[in-house]
Amino acid sequence: MKSYFHKLLLTASAFLVQCSLSYAQKLALPQQDDRWRLQTDGSITWNIKDRLPHADHIEMSGEKVSLWVAYKVDASKISHLTRTVVFPTFRMLPDDTRSHIAYTFDDNALPRMYIDGKLLRPATSEGDVSVFTKSITQQGIMRMEELFGNPNSVKIERALFPSVDKPLAIEKYTFTNISNKAVTISVEHLKREVTTDTLRSKGSPHTVIMQSVNDGSRVLQPGQAYTFSVCYRATDHPSSLPSVDPQLEEKARQNRIAEIEAPLQLQTPDSILNAMFAFAKIRATESIFKTKGGYMHGPGGLSYYAAIWANDQAEYINPYFAISGDRLGNLSAMNAYRMFAKYMNPDYNALPSSIVAEGDTVWKGAGDRGDQAMIAYGASRYALTYGSADSAKVLWPLISWCLEYSRRHINDQGVVESKSDELEGRFPSGKANLSTNCLYYDALVSAALLSRQLQLPQQQTEQYTRQAAQLKVNIEKYFGADIAGFHTYKYYETNDVLRAWICIPLTMGIYDRSKSTIDALFSPQLWRADGLATQAGQTTFWDRSTLYALRGVLQAGATEQAMTFLRYYSRRRLLGEHVPYPVEAYPEGNQRHLSAESGLYCRIFTEGLFGIRPTGFRSFTLSTRLPNGWNFMNLKNVKAFGRSFDIAVTRQGAGERVTVTPTGGKTIQKTWTGKTPLTFKLD
Repeated sequence: MKSYFHKLLLTASAFLVQCSLSYAQKLALPQQDDRWRLQTDGSITWNIKDRLPHADHIEMSGEKVSLWVAYKVDASKISHLTRTVVFPTFRMLPDDTRSHIAYTFDDNALPRMYIDGKLLRPATSEGDVSVFTKSITQQGIMRMEELFGNPNSVKIERALFPSVDKPLAIEKYTFTNISNKAVTISVEHLKREVTTDTLRSKGSPHTVIMQSVNDGSRVLQPGQAYTFSVCYRATDHPSSLPSVDPQLEEKARQNRIAEIEAPLQLQTPDSILNAMFAFAKIRATESIFKTKGGYMHGPGGLSYYAAIWANDQAEYINPYFAISGDRLGNLSAMNAYRMFAKYMNPDYNALPSSIVAEGDTVWKGAGDRGDQAMIAYGASRYALTYGSADSAKVLWPLISWCLEYSRRHINDQGVVESKSDELEGRFPSGKANLSTNCLYYDALVSAALLSRQLQLPQQQTEQYTRQAAQLKVNIEKYFGADIAGFHTYKYYETNDVLRAWICIPLTMGIYDRSKSTIDALFSPQLWRADGLATQAGQTTFWDRSTLYALRGVLQAGATEQAMTFLRYYSRRRLLGEHVPYPVEAYPEGNQRHLSAESGLYCRIFTEGLFGIRPTGFRSFTLSTRLPNGWNFMNLKNVKAFGRSFDIAVTRQGAGERVTVTPTGGKTIQKTWTGKTPLTFKLD
């Protein structure tokens, strides 16, 4: 009787799964009502007409500063800005994650501006003249176009951006007379200083200065323009401030954006995906801070600066930097791994989850989150992809130490235990979780390849290979489960509800349960308007799991399913209500544009759509996934495996023609049938 009811239950479950799949396949994603428009130069613009009021925020970073702009356009088309300027290397005591200084400036802090004697903003009473916002544009610099007067007599163009290499942010104004008679522009001189508490200031007191540049009064004839700026800066030497040239600073910012955009260019028939990829490259790469401990990539978000994490930096962003071609990105990646390596110890006590305050202290508040697996995974992939034997030799002691740490935490069921995961207890993770184990598995696979490249003893390579194979079996035994009618994974030993991180085996090349896992990910239980819910039945989402999932689904070969949701997600993030980058989470952090998530977005394409998997310092495999309706897709100016090269994919009958063209080298062409990955070796 028990067997009968068990079979009946399985039959019912299968029926429910089929019903769920039918619904998922017919799932109507929310209608995209774009607020922003993609421009021919790659920027996005919001032409302000209706659907007001609307508010958003964006972060922009340089080596010594981060500028967070919260902006709102009200029902009268009048803009309101709040600028929070963060100075990552100006710090207070005691040392901790958030001991940097930051100051906020609203519109009332600005110098007063007049046109023909009329105060521009704010409008204080009925009949006051104000400035009406016409458009806002984003592309590494936030630009606003405003109009004054009725009829319009003056056009005001604003540009907000961080300095590339100074503790300085700039808000530049250009007034242009668009009337047929002379107008007078007057801007008050402003200089305000605040100095931090001497006793709590680290090193010395820090002074933050808000100052106008090129203020005064000008008479503009029709067609003439006048520019002045407001600068927000920090210094420990306020008596000897160098002058600021806003024009040069803006040019330097433009050059830095161009430098980021030049390598690793995505070319497809989908302009939105191309643009979103380019935007993600900006956010992923700009958030690198020059600290006394060296270049440190930081997530940002008004909280996380001059500090590194085992997940954000070691796992998420550094493998992207290995293929990004960005000099500072690679300097920051190597520096991050070196910083973690300083905490290796003979007793195999856990490394810190985070190294903060320019490297002066650490954070261990969540215990072992699987950090060693994160670091080993990221560092081994980075070393192979970057393609430098010297760098790999530097990283190898850290990689092997982290692998040994994980091995020592394998339980009787053959899986690795950790106190928590990267969500640090926000959601249950049990004694052993799927994420930590999958990261450890992939790290073993990469370490075996890396060991061979470094010509280490063959027995070590074979040992890692055996350990990976056994762990894969144990992952299936321990985590494989039927949940909510899906033949997928439980996230930890007693988990009985769907979790977003069931996607992670796919990104690590474990496809045993891929079909049902993909169906579960895109089912109504997990997929929400903003991507994957962290847990079925919850509204909380973290973009990082959605980004991993989209990459993993492409790797598993479910191209059309992945592309449907990738196109939807990219359009929402680039042209929707909160733009133009991937976000961290909601409700926590209010969808901050943390930087490493943008690196994860780029990896959807490099590792998912193009299927790049490093196998050696000069070798890799490709498993390209050309979507239906596309006849081509290209990655131009790839900087990896010690070379520069292009990847071009074109349709060829039922297959794909894959061409790899190294700069100054011999072109390699192969045909991909969708089965065995193609192998490439660069000279």
